[in-house]
Amino acid sequence: MGNVATDYTDKVKVTGETAEFADHVILEMRSHLAKYPPERKRSALIPILMLIIQRERGWVDNAGVNFLAKFLDLEVTDIWETATFYSMFNLRPVGRHHIQICKTLSCKIMGEPEITEHICSKLGIHPGETTEDGKFTVSLVECLGSCGTAPMMQIGYDFHEDLTVEKVDKILEKCD
Repeated sequence: MGNVATDYTDKVKVTGETAEFADHVILEMRSHLAKYPPERKRSALIPILMLIIQRERGWVDNAGVNFLAKFLDLEVTDIWETATFYSMFNLRPVGRHHIQICKTLSCKIMGEPEITEHICSKLGIHPGETTEDGKFTVSLVECLGSCGTAPMMQIGYDFHEDLTVEKVDKILEKCD
């Protein structure tokens, strides 16, 4: 069968470069690391990857992964295994406003297809794409854990629930 690229792995570009971070960012990483016993430092992988590497670099890139592997004394593949497993990690640059629309059953039944079509039509892009001005990226993601208030989407770290086309328009208007 050979090597088959997936939606995530075909975007991973392996290089030898290593990111650099300001001293205050390194201190923040160490504060997360200190929450775990020394023999369990791998437990800090997700918080540091999400809260620091992705925040500071805008996405999880090879240079950030190489840095984190050295910082946590892990293999680069350990970092990529985690980064490619969870949809919360961006493996390529995304727009200033990353719109993640839940595509699972509750949201689909409650109107996700109409919401997705409306957003994509309004922005002139398809899921997985970024607007030419770099302002918006639209992604379809697995369950965002809000089935009782479906359909829903997440923009950045903010959840928007009980979506209607009118509500979506108001939310998008507030995005600078």
